[in-house]
Amino acid sequence: MRTSLSSIRRIGGLVLLATAALLIQGYHPYAEDAEIYLPGILKTLNPSLFPANADFFGEHASHTLYPKLIAASVRLSHLSLPWVTLLWQFASIFLLLAGTWRLAAAFFQQDRARWGAVALMATLLTLPIAGTALYILDQYLNPRNLAAFAAVFAVAEVLHRKYAVALLWLVLAAAVHPLMSCFAIAFCLWLAVLDRYRPRVLGFAALLPLGIFDSPPPAYHEVALRQSYFFVLRWEWYEWLGLIGPVLLFWWLARLARRRGMENVELVSRAMIPYILVASIVGIILSIPARFEALARFEPLRCLALGYMVLIVIGGGLLSHHMLQDRVWRWLVLFVPLSLGMYLVQRQLFPASAHIEWPWAQPRNPWAQAFEWARENTPSDALFALNPRHMELPGEDENGFRARAQRSMLADAVKDKGAASAFPPLSVKWLEQIRDQENWEQFRKDDFERLRQKYGISWVVVEQPGPEGLECPYQNSAVRVCRFE
Repeated sequence: MRTSLSSIRRIGGLVLLATAALLIQGYHPYAEDAEIYLPGILKTLNPSLFPANADFFGEHASHTLYPKLIAASVRLSHLSLPWVTLLWQFASIFLLLAGTWRLAAAFFQQDRARWGAVALMATLLTLPIAGTALYILDQYLNPRNLAAFAAVFAVAEVLHRKYAVALLWLVLAAAVHPLMSCFAIAFCLWLAVLDRYRPRVLGFAALLPLGIFDSPPPAYHEVALRQSYFFVLRWEWYEWLGLIGPVLLFWWLARLARRRGMENVELVSRAMIPYILVASIVGIILSIPARFEALARFEPLRCLALGYMVLIVIGGGLLSHHMLQDRVWRWLVLFVPLSLGMYLVQRQLFPASAHIEWPWAQPRNPWAQAFEWARENTPSDALFALNPRHMELPGEDENGFRARAQRSMLADAVKDKGAASAFPPLSVKWLEQIRDQENWEQFRKDDFERLRQKYGISWVVVEQPGPEGLECPYQNSAVRVCRFE
């Protein structure tokens, strides 16, 4: 009975912290990489959508069960897709915090330390991971979020010596995000080996699977040049700090844990050091000769995502046990300013949008309003042209056109660039369409006519005031949506 009551309280606490995490992090279901992942779900639900350029998101969709999983959730629940993605996002946060508790239980015996780890994770979901363009957990649903909690659970089960359960979590991670799962699989294997043999030296981490592929087309070189974070030697100085800092912290934690008899903390810390160092060496090698640039897209240093999460778990546990203790005011002094700071950063990232974009609410962002008008008032087979850098424009708040409008568009220079960098054959098509949209800001009616004749575009979205001579049935303070047939 006592165990059952304790479990109920723990679940209740996790739900409350997951709710707080959502309020701090915000929710933007159509932002950033949702432009890559959401159209895959939409096309699974309605194959008639996106008759043109679907390969810019379809390549990702075809390599994962993620779109089928979310689409099946829509069909089984009879809820709309916006509601399903919100519920899955909340479930991802809850499961990451539950995985954090499970991992903290392998490190600490005291509940206070475990709650400290969970609270710190809930606060730092949008902590940037150095040099990877990733967060701990994104503000929108995507397969990385699912792979993140699966990876944390897998590491926790390895430490609890429940290898069959760990394998199930790794299978889930691999099913939804094959690339991110590689890092979790490599670390869990290395951790199991280090745990079994307990060598006196650190040894070497398992090499991350990079694969061997055919030479990419010449166009791929231009794509690769625009993805600077693929190449470690092009990182900024502060990104190098984000790489070196965790190695030093794990070295210090390993020494601290040995002195205090914290075997699992020492084990994980000793395992993480060579794991990150080997990935760093591989990343540096791939940054030097041009012939390796097609392999650099596998980003070996995405392993830092798992490293950061483990650091948060250990750091939160140590802080709460040794410093915060049972003093409520100390918990408030730490977490209130930290939560407020993370919240304010998120508001600055999406200043023209609601902090949480609820499924029932109308968007207040004018770009989002225009995209939704296009969804409701244009044919499903329409092909749009937009400023290829529209997601980076002030006030656009990185809203994805395909994700919101559910319409095809010519390749953009922001997210479709990521697809072309991940799948080299796409680089030829991407580069051709990007070059045909160069100098977009100076486009006139005859430029759009050229795109219509070559690609068959039937609609354009232009920033206000836009060129003269276009028939635009919709406009607002930011953009005009114009028919071009």
